[in-house]
Amino acid sequence: MGKITSIKELKEPNFVKPVEINYTQNGKEKRWEAVLSHDSVAILLYHTQKDAFVLVKQLRATVLNKNQNNGYMYELCAGIVDKECSIEQIAKEEILEECGYDLPVQNLEKISAFYTSVGISGTYQTLYYAEIDEHMKINEGGGLEEEEIEVIYIPVSEAKKFMFDERYQKTTGVSLAFYWFFDTKKVGTKVCLRKN
Repeated sequence: MGKITSIKELKEPNFVKPVEINYTQNGKEKRWEAVLSHDSVAILLYHTQKDAFVLVKQLRATVLNKNQNNGYMYELCAGIVDKECSIEQIAKEEILEECGYDLPVQNLEKISAFYTSVGISGTYQTLYYAEIDEHMKINEGGGLEEEEIEVIYIPVSEAKKFMFDERYQKTTGVSLAFYWFFDTKKVGTKVCLRKN
């Protein structure tokens, strides 16, 4: 369980930059306080043998600051775009780092891309889908040492209930990706796998 010990103004941030955006709308000068941050990539992982989605659970300080009883979030495997390589390669690396599966880049299927946190940063996220199995697993995942990520399997049969169960704090990306899966990949009780 986490606990907030202090909050202070950040003078030299590593990953975000507070800014004032001055702009004109309909001839009127306006200003907006914002935070510049990296774009990101997220992946909906479907484990074919377990018939389950693979999510990550981790403590988020921003959530803990709002809910001091529980700062843990259920999220898609994801990461920031902060390297000079393709976003597909970044997605592959995040899957290995966070979940422990070594997925070929060509197995990634793009779902869509969209803007998130539009009131504060307007970052751009690209969302992918990938199917995995135990043959691809080479470690336990868990992310970087400071992240303390737990790998969670949500059975597809329980996913719709999970989406609306508020006891499990989750991002909107989880629900969006689940909806996409049920609309695109799942027909009845049979998963429609891609043909290669």
